[in-house]
Amino acid sequence: MTATTALSAPSAPVRPAAGRSPAPAARRRAVLRWIAVHAVAVAAALFFVLPFVFVFLTSVMSDDQAMSGTLWPTEWHWSNYAEVFTTPGFLDWWRNSLMYAGLGTLFTVCSSVPVAYALAKFRFRGRRTAMMLVISTMMLPPQVIVIPMYLVWAQQLHLSGSLWPLIIPMAFGDAYSIFLLRQFLLTIPREYLESAKVDGCGEVGTLLRIVVPMAKPGIAAVALFQFFYCWNDYFGPQIYAAQNPGAWTLSYGLESFKSAHSVNWNLTMAATLLVMAPVIIVFFFAQKAFVEGVTLTGVKG
Repeated sequence: MTATTALSAPSAPVRPAAGRSPAPAARRRAVLRWIAVHAVAVAAALFFVLPFVFVFLTSVMSDDQAMSGTLWPTEWHWSNYAEVFTTPGFLDWWRNSLMYAGLGTLFTVCSSVPVAYALAKFRFRGRRTAMMLVISTMMLPPQVIVIPMYLVWAQQLHLSGSLWPLIIPMAFGDAYSIFLLRQFLLTIPREYLESAKVDGCGEVGTLLRIVVPMAKPGIAAVALFQFFYCWNDYFGPQIYAAQNPGAWTLSYGLESFKSAHSVNWNLTMAATLLVMAPVIIVFFFAQKAFVEGVTLTGVKG
């Protein structure tokens, strides 16, 4: 009877040990983790944003205040931007930069896509060797070949004093763009290409109707990379267009705001913001395609 009573008696509820509260502790850890992550994100954002804030504030100062240690403008001189636009040659530099970046991007994309398609989808002897040659040209510093190339463009073709020595070579492909596009095209299943050929498309038709629409993110990434490179290029215009102010680009024309004895920092900062604005705007509207193109590149080797 005693054993039966002991078996039928209800067991006492198990209580958590004193001082333990799993749910609140987990919530506290989650809150602390959220605060830490967002604190780091805010600090990183300030690290990148504060230089732009400094440039903007300096651009609306007077010339005397820009040379002082004051960080906040006592008077807002918005006329500095108008004065930059009225600087002799500034509009010509805009036109030259747009031509250089626009034509350079167009030529690079149009010439690199067919080469990347051939290296990614064609099977031919020496394909790996050709790819290694393309990659090896990326390791060659431009300063190594600048003198012989300048002699060819200046003495043989008489194109010095213009931007054409920088634009024309882009019509023959770019090693980095070819490599990036080739890695992206490797992610496109071969079944799509075979289906297009069964339907009667040739290689050119398959490239234009199937490959290019599917490779838009990769092409957008390459186009943005090339546009940014051309827009910010200082070394090339300095070599080929320095002797002709009418062929200067914005990146090289900023040098004119610095004289031999002084620098108009307020105007220099205003011009710098105007030069950076197109790049920031383009990246803001195309960042989705840019990030997608970069993240999908290199999935297959």
